[in-house]
Amino acid sequence: MINGHSFKDWFIATRPWSYPASSMPVLVTLLYLYWMGEKVDWTIGIWTLVNIILFHAAANTWSDYFDFKRGVDREDTIGGTSITSGQFQAKEIKGLATWLLAISVTAGIGLMICTGLPTLYLGIAGSVLILLYPWLKYHALGDVDIFLTFSLLPILGTSFVATGEFVPEVLWLTLPVGLITVGILHANNSRDIEHDKRAGINTFAMLAGKKASAYIYCIEVLLPFVWVAICTAFGIFPWWSLIVVVALKPAMENARKAMKFPSKGMEALTGVDEMTAKLQLMFSLLLTVSFLIDKLLQ
Repeated sequence: MINGHSFKDWFIATRPWSYPASSMPVLVTLLYLYWMGEKVDWTIGIWTLVNIILFHAAANTWSDYFDFKRGVDREDTIGGTSITSGQFQAKEIKGLATWLLAISVTAGIGLMICTGLPTLYLGIAGSVLILLYPWLKYHALGDVDIFLTFSLLPILGTSFVATGEFVPEVLWLTLPVGLITVGILHANNSRDIEHDKRAGINTFAMLAGKKASAYIYCIEVLLPFVWVAICTAFGIFPWWSLIVVVALKPAMENARKAMKFPSKGMEALTGVDEMTAKLQLMFSLLLTVSFLIDKLLQ
């Protein structure tokens, strides 16, 4: 027990259901590098995986604190309830975010010492994006921030720390993995359009409007399947990668719910952000397994 809260309470406050958004880019990249025949340092790879999850936890709690202070999250909002429910005080969540960021930065410095100076630059970029996320979100740039933080940087960074050099081929992974991750945020922000208007902020979903936001979400969760099929056809991914089609059913179900949003409003998107995180987990694990199977069968 810490300050009257159990470890489970603190853990849930970090929104662990969203961790596939940060862990999957690293895992997919490691197995893609392995499939390509690169010499992968698995110890460094696992270290990177744990570190980015810590960064993600810091980002979640940091965002929850600022959303509460800005008046975005209130008692009647659905997301980020650790403070609004009264379970935690705002200063406790701020303290948690600070500690998580400090631990992840320290672990990142250790990773930099083991791998080289470029890791420092990547870590600084990630930390800045985390700290700026609330402001960027309030100015319709949160989606860009999330794509950079949980797709481009970790995928490219993993290729460097795990192999000792940047492997540009991993960039083929950024779009399918990144779009679904951005879909998690977009579903959340679309659902919260009315509450965000009340708070006086401007998210990308607000600028796009309800109808366009529904279509954008559908693109974010369905285009990755098309991308994988194209990459497979051109030999960029192995034929086994087509097993991601197994995840198409939940993607279609999420898309159908999103298309009800313009007429039914917030109720239609309740829980869709969490279901998109589950889709990310399923899609990325299938893609990861496809690289492993094809490598073992060579």
